[in-house]
Amino acid sequence: MDRFIDGIELVAAAFVGIVAADIFVSVLLRHFFSISIPDGYDFGRLLLGILIFWGIAATSYRGTHITVDLVWASVGRAWQRRIDIFATLVLLLVVTVQTIMLFDKVTATRAQNIVTYDLHLPTWPFFAVAWLGDVSAVLLIAVRTFRLITRPDRISFSESEK
Repeated sequence: MDRFIDGIELVAAAFVGIVAADIFVSVLLRHFFSISIPDGYDFGRLLLGILIFWGIAATSYRGTHITVDLVWASVGRAWQRRIDIFATLVLLLVVTVQTIMLFDKVTATRAQNIVTYDLHLPTWPFFAVAWLGDVSAVLLIAVRTFRLITRPDRISFSESEK
């Protein structure tokens, strides 16, 4: 399971690199050569959407997303665990609903034959890759919830949280 988790984090990191490279190359071409990548704007926004959903998958398992720990920090260890389990269950519910709705968006985009402006490439494959990131998020949040309930010592945290 840990290899699967690491693989998802690697995919998310790869999309960060792809988005950064796209922006860097687009800016260089526009600034120095006054040319742009065909569909550069479309690719940028679609890749950013993919990055967001794969980023949700990567941060949800580790618990490294933005949190407010005012109440959590003021209670004992047992209550902290209960709060963590409750918060993770709520996150699981929200991301599961989001995943279902995003699948509807993928199918609607494919059915409507929405294409990019310059190259007329279909956009639904980008939405499908983003949806896979959301599916990965649901799986990782489910694993996190299971581990919080059964074996909280099996949760991998970032170095700053240890």
